[in-house]
Amino acid sequence: MSTHSESRKRLMAPNITALKGDRPIVSLTSYHAHTAAIADKHCDFLLVGDSLGMVMHGYETTVPVPLDLMIMHGKAVVRGSKRSLIVVDMPFGTYEESPSVAFRNAARVMKETDCGAVKLEGGRRMAETIRFLVDRGIPVMAHIGMTPQSVNVFGGFKTQGRTLDAWAAIEEDARLVTEAGAFAVVLEAMAAPLAERITQAISIPTIGIGASPGCDGQILVMEDMLGLSPRVPKFVKEFGAIGAAIDRAIGSYAGEVRARTFPDASHTYGLKDTVGEPSPPAAPARATKKPKNQ
Repeated sequence: MSTHSESRKRLMAPNITALKGDRPIVSLTSYHAHTAAIADKHCDFLLVGDSLGMVMHGYETTVPVPLDLMIMHGKAVVRGSKRSLIVVDMPFGTYEESPSVAFRNAARVMKETDCGAVKLEGGRRMAETIRFLVDRGIPVMAHIGMTPQSVNVFGGFKTQGRTLDAWAAIEEDARLVTEAGAFAVVLEAMAAPLAERITQAISIPTIGIGASPGCDGQILVMEDMLGLSPRVPKFVKEFGAIGAAIDRAIGSYAGEVRARTFPDASHTYGLKDTVGEPSPPAAPARATKKPKNQ
């Protein structure tokens, strides 16, 4: 007979939904175990975003990111964390074809990473797929507004909802993903008044990224807010200057290596104390370059 723990330490999708109207939801992206362990202490959920393709692997967009890459990074983030809900992005081409294809790929992500939910982009066009996945046991976070996987359709990473005539379609997206069973929805690069209106209109939490402080929660790309990215969107605030600190540290390391001040005696190993063993041979003299005129 199996036994179940009465309390599960890691947050689950319903716990995130329940935070709407209670307190702001805190989230960051995470792509590896050591940053997950740090962020886990502060965040309600961590998103293994397909932004890792741009941040870590040098792609210009998220479109080329393969499923296997998302699974590899998802495993690392789950291993590095203990409390936060882990959400893994479904990359471009793995869920759009049909609900059944989406289920097959999402189930693989859930099984191989042990994450607690997946995220996919799209409003009304993905409502049927969201319902299909949720009905089969896969929690789904929706994503509307500026959807990066559609960059080639948008003609760039463009803010959405900045004219009133665009609001109705985006509001419908929010309503339909809510009715389909999404447990939360990301609002990206969206005019603040529209994001606030959607937040008040739907029953699931809105997670803003370049949207509004009135959203139910916020998310940023970790590398952006730490000052590791060379160029960041307007909506990013750099809460740290880690990139500059890394540059200084590597510069100091390179200088000490070239000056032969690192490693010194405190960073090297000597012989064990032994009795009766011969002394080691002396090190050969270091060769020096002869002047060119000799």
